[in-house]
Amino acid sequence: MALIGKLVVCGVGLIGGSFALALRQAGAVEQIVGIGRTVGALERARESGVIDEFCTDWETALDGANLVLLAAPVGQVDGIMAAMAPHLAPGVVVTDAGSTKRDVIEAAYRRLDARLSHVVPAHPIAGAEKSGVDAAFASLYRGRKVVLTPLPENAPAAVALVRAAWEACGATVVDMAPQDHDRVFAAVSHLPHLLAFGLVHDLAGRANAELLFSHAASGFRDFTRIAGSHPEMWRDICIANRQALLGELDEYLAELAYMRALLMAGDGKRLEQMFEEARSARNAWAEQFAPTSTSE
Repeated sequence: MALIGKLVVCGVGLIGGSFALALRQAGAVEQIVGIGRTVGALERARESGVIDEFCTDWETALDGANLVLLAAPVGQVDGIMAAMAPHLAPGVVVTDAGSTKRDVIEAAYRRLDARLSHVVPAHPIAGAEKSGVDAAFASLYRGRKVVLTPLPENAPAAVALVRAAWEACGATVVDMAPQDHDRVFAAVSHLPHLLAFGLVHDLAGRANAELLFSHAASGFRDFTRIAGSHPEMWRDICIANRQALLGELDEYLAELAYMRALLMAGDGKRLEQMFEEARSARNAWAEQFAPTSTSE
């Protein structure tokens, strides 16, 4: 018997589509139903085998559901929860894949207060600069972390189902307090995206933009790769987590001011020292992702 009888995915793009494909590949789900804003995208998801069928109304979609994944941009979550609430039967587990948690949890308390025992917030730490169902692939979550931020009201069985679903996708699941989650990801995810978008936007707006881009190479490509991410999704993330993000941006502005002062003073010694400290920290972090060599 499969872990999940009927899975409903709201937002069948890269994140939701990859979740569906991974569970199907693992044999952990019997039926996958998609729901979303655009019928064309849902038809494409069905044609490509990501979902079995799609619905345009929550009453039909939720009939017989066991697990619902909300994989739409976080700015839509409040409205989605409001729309699904009248049709959500007792025992149906609802989770999400949002990059922010405080706003999602506030929406859950506001819209699904009668079902909080089965609303388990989560965040898969995986993605790509491409979006849409055509970008989805079954191995996206393999070896990646998924953060759960359970509510005090959560039933253990509901948390266990969400954990098991992500583990079936190949992910490693960890727990974190919602406020810690938003602070951490403001620093290591949301700020880097903001900086990448800002740099590309700055250069694109210059009179010699064509010349600049024609000479950009691998360093520029690597630094700005995430500026190819979904604008609506990142707009919502930045606004939702703006307090933590503003704090991180202020910290970074202070770092930029320090580097500017070193440049103004021509202080190569301190600049090199700062670069060496940054390189050491970055390499120590990257080592955990290096492939392990084996000998026979």
